[in-house]
Amino acid sequence: FFFPRSPSVSPEKERLVSSVSPHGYGSTTAGGWLGAEQEEEALRRKLKYFFMSPCDKFHAKGRKPFKLGLQLLKIIIVTVQLVLFGLSNQMVVTFKEENTMSFKHIFLKDYDEGSDDTLAVYTQSDVYEHIFYAVDQYLMLPETTVGRYAYVYGVGVNGSALSLCQQYYKKGSIDPANDTFNIDPHVIADCVGVNPLSVPRAPFGSDYKNFTLKFHKLINVTIQFHLKAINIQTIINNEIPDCYTFFITIVLDNKAHSGKVRISLENQAFIKECKDPSVSGHAENYTRVTFDVVVVIVCILSLVLCGRSILRGIILQAEFVEFFKTNLGRKVSWDERMEFINGWYILLIISDVLTVIGSIIKIGIESKNLSSYDECGILLGTSTLLVWVGVIRYLSFFQKYNILIVTLRAAFPNVIRFCSCVAVIYLGYCFCGWIVLGPYHVKHQTQEPYHITDLHAFIAECTDTPSSGMYRGLETSPCSFFCCCDRWMHSLLSFLSRLRDVYVFLHVYALSF
Repeated sequence: FFFPRSPSVSPEKERLVSSVSPHGYGSTTAGGWLGAEQEEEALRRKLKYFFMSPCDKFHAKGRKPFKLGLQLLKIIIVTVQLVLFGLSNQMVVTFKEENTMSFKHIFLKDYDEGSDDTLAVYTQSDVYEHIFYAVDQYLMLPETTVGRYAYVYGVGVNGSALSLCQQYYKKGSIDPANDTFNIDPHVIADCVGVNPLSVPRAPFGSDYKNFTLKFHKLINVTIQFHLKAINIQTIINNEIPDCYTFFITIVLDNKAHSGKVRISLENQAFIKECKDPSVSGHAENYTRVTFDVVVVIVCILSLVLCGRSILRGIILQAEFVEFFKTNLGRKVSWDERMEFINGWYILLIISDVLTVIGSIIKIGIESKNLSSYDECGILLGTSTLLVWVGVIRYLSFFQKYNILIVTLRAAFPNVIRFCSCVAVIYLGYCFCGWIVLGPYHVKHQTQEPYHITDLHAFIAECTDTPSSGMYRGLETSPCSFFCCCDRWMHSLLSFLSRLRDVYVFLHVYALSF
C-alpha cells in the first residue's frame, strides 16, 4: 500500500481507458458523437495527468512542483529539529543515569557496578547493617556527597523525609522439622519515619536503629525518600537548567524465603521548571522556539497539500466510476479505485501529524511548561523515520530506481511470509531452550549468546590497557611464526570449545525428552 507505483499510467489502466467505446451512450447524431468523443478524451487526458510525476506535470502544464520542494525542505528542517532535540535529551538521560549510579554507590553498602543482579545478603546482621548504612548515608548526605542534593520533607510516614518500612505476613509459622506451616497471606506494613536534623553537626537520632524485623514472616524491607537536584550542564546548549526530583526506593527482597535477601535501588526522576532561574550573561533566546514554529507551519502546509491531493483523487475516482457505470454499464473494482488514493500521501499526512504534536511538546519543554522528553522523542523520531521513508517515492521517478522499487514491492509479501516462518521457528527454539536448560545453568538463564570460558573470565580480570606500559617486561616469543601459531591454536581451541558446547546442548536437549 505504501510502495510507489510507476510514474506513468499502468498498462491495466491504459487498457481500461483506451478500450472505452462511444457505443451505447450519447446521441447517434454527429454532434452527439463528437461530444462523446471529446468528453472521453478529456477524461482520459485528465486521468493521465493525474498519474504523472511532478516532473512530467511541469513539462505538461508548466506547473512548478511546490509540493516536491516543500517535502524536501521538510526533510531538512525535521532532521535538524530531531538532532537538536536529541542533543538535549541525551544530557537529560545522562544526568538521570549518572545520578542513579551515584545513589547506588552512596546508599548501597559494598556496591559494585557489575553486581546489580547479584547484590544480596544472607545473615540477619548483614540485613541490619545494610539498612542502617543506607539511612546513615542519607542523614550524612550534605557532608559526604560530591553532588548538590536537597532533602524533601513531608513525603514520608507522618510527614517525615524518609520512610523505613517492612512488609510481612499477618501470621506466619514455619516448622521445617515437623514439615508444618501456618500462614495468613494478608500483608501488614510496619513503618517508621526518619527526619534529617536541621543542624548537621548534631548527633543523629537513633530511633530507626530500634527497628526490629520479623524475619520468620518478612516479605521485604523498603527505604523510600526524595531528593532534589539541578541539571546545570544544559547551559552548554544555551538552555535554562531544569530542576529534578528523584524518587528513590531501596528494596531488600525476602519474598522467596530462600535465605538470600536481594538488594536493589530504583530511581525515578521528575523534571519541573526551576523558580526564578538566573544565569549571568544569559539573555532570553527564542531561536529554537521560532524554529519549532517554522517546522509546525511547514508541516501544516504539507498536511493541507497532501490532503488536497487525496481529495482530488477521490473526486476523480468518483468521476471515473460514474463514467464507466453510465456509459459502459461496467463496475470498477476496488483495486482500480485504490489506484486513485496515493499511499505515500497518507504516509506524509501521518508524519506531519506526528511532527506537529511532537513540536508542540518540544516547545512546551523548552518553555519549561512540560517535561515529556520520552513522548516527544517517540513522536519526533517516528515522524522523521516516515519522512525519510517517503524519499523512496521521489526515487521512483527515475527509471533505474523505479525498477528496483517495483521489484521490492512485488517481493515484499513473500519476504514477510519468510520472516514470519523464521520468527516462529526461532521463538519456539528460544522458549524450548529457555525452559529446558535455563533453570539448570546460569549461562542459559538469559538470551546472551556469548560463551564465557574460564580462560576468558580469568583474562577479563586484568584491567591494564595496551598503552599502560605494564606489558613491556613480559617475555614473548621473538619469532613471529610462533606468534601466528599461538593465534591459530587459540582460534582452533575456541572453535573446538564451541563444538563441545553444541554437543552438550544437543545431548541435554535429547535427554529431556
